[in-house]
Amino acid sequence: MISMIRNLLGRRDVKRTPSIPSGERVYAVGDIHGRADLFEDLILAIEQDDAARGRAYTTVVLLGDLIDRGHDSAAVVERARRWGSQRNVEFIQGNHEEMLLVSRDDTDALRSFLKFGGLETILSYGVDPEAASSAELDELQRLMNAAIPQDDIDFIDAFKKMVRIGDYVFVHAGVRPDTPLEHQSGRDCRWIREPFLSHRGDYGGFVVHGHTITPEPDVCTNRIGIDTGAFLHGTLTAIGLEGEERWFIQAHDSAAHSQAA
Repeated sequence: MISMIRNLLGRRDVKRTPSIPSGERVYAVGDIHGRADLFEDLILAIEQDDAARGRAYTTVVLLGDLIDRGHDSAAVVERARRWGSQRNVEFIQGNHEEMLLVSRDDTDALRSFLKFGGLETILSYGVDPEAASSAELDELQRLMNAAIPQDDIDFIDAFKKMVRIGDYVFVHAGVRPDTPLEHQSGRDCRWIREPFLSHRGDYGGFVVHGHTITPEPDVCTNRIGIDTGAFLHGTLTAIGLEGEERWFIQAHDSAAHSQAA
């Protein structure tokens, strides 16, 4: 199920409406978390929307946390890579991608990774569930490293911490207030919540982010959060941007959406 919410500009007490450069269009996609089904539906909806709006230089930004929690992380990574070979896609690294990369060599990090949905990622790469459940931590690490192709690791490791287009800043979690954008740490970009979420001042750009789940897009005067809980609520959200216009496209899990209604 696909839905669109148009022209949500938030409270109009900003000094100037942020914009995308003339001739460009951007779609940013929130946290996918292994929901390959919703991701596929959203890709189709974005491609249709982009074609209907006419010619532009279009960039898609995936805001990170492609993996974990959901059951099809391997399929999401494969589809993201394939989409990136077909059009201009920017990939931002989320905290879950960071945990995966660190877990390959650090069993303490692996323990945390498993608590936050990493086991589902490991199983999605074909590791036997019974073998995974009975394995000691170092053995599970070995199974994980053997199962996840190096090409996928290299792909994820190359994800960016931040992308800037026009007046917009695209990042996974957020930025630290009162720190210039060029000096933001990768850890903050991937993990921060406060003081980012409650800050109402200027970040140096209008921030579009994921990481913090809200039932609907979180539209503020200086930021928009678009993690609507694909794995939790069954809704995957994208924002479209062109000039000063904004609109949302959502893919819904039909079963979850009907139960919520």
